[in-house]
Amino acid sequence: MIRKALQSDITEIQRIRKAVNENKLGSREITANDIQHAILVTGRGWVAEKDNKLVGFAIGNTQTGNIWALFVDPVYEKQGIGKALFKTMVRWLSKQRFERLYLSTEPNTRAEKFYTAAGWTKGKTLSNGEVRFELRL
Repeated sequence: MIRKALQSDITEIQRIRKAVNENKLGSREITANDIQHAILVTGRGWVAEKDNKLVGFAIGNTQTGNIWALFVDPVYEKQGIGKALFKTMVRWLSKQRFERLYLSTEPNTRAEKFYTAAGWTKGKTLSNGEVRFELRL
């Protein structure tokens, strides 16, 4: 089940973010305040639940069209959860009147393959080593 993320989901969102095998956080930790701001002020978040447990989340920025986050608990990968979250987020962001959406991710990861397969255009490598992707709407 996909639903809108709530402030009460933040602890589980942090747990999932820290559990991933790729695109791990570097020296900067995503704080509860960062997530709260992202889902309540600058955008919207969605969570996926399975067996009464949060198993994935996605957050989009409604001010910039940036895909801020899309992560699935590694135990629940390859079950279509990421695709469902992704479709929900992109559908909602496309209604916010953007000409394009964008994101960045580490190169040579499953995420890079996922976005390429979903029709996103690979752009330049950023100064932090991540690759920028865009989706024209």
